[in-house]
Amino acid sequence: MQKRISHVNHMNVTDVSTSSLFQVGDSYNITPRSRALALQRQIEFFYGDEGNFEAFPIFHIQNPQPVFTEPISISRSNENPFIHVNSIKITGTAAASVLHIGSNCMIDAETRVKHIRQFVENPYQMRNDQRNVT
Repeated sequence: MQKRISHVNHMNVTDVSTSSLFQVGDSYNITPRSRALALQRQIEFFYGDEGNFEAFPIFHIQNPQPVFTEPISISRSNENPFIHVNSIKITGTAAASVLHIGSNCMIDAETRVKHIRQFVENPYQMRNDQRNVT
């Protein structure tokens, strides 16, 4: 990996959260990970065993690895050893995202989210008295 010098004049970042990375400068390997279990209930009632990631296959199944069928050859020449950024404004990064100014060899980011909504009544099925009759 060819090292370069990163120069940033002005940066305004409001929020970096949930396994995200904000880095100015070189790195070799970045592997942010994020797991989220969001449970939304119409009536607040908790059983006490919520939050078990292992109960949901999305959190423990293996991601397929990329299959390369032919060799890849990359040749690059960075004539200027500087990465110059004048100004950046970022409102927020989240869920294993990367804001990186610099050289990097590999980024392997992963986010897994299981969002559950539990309702007493089906919110998509309207009752007769709620229908607009024209």
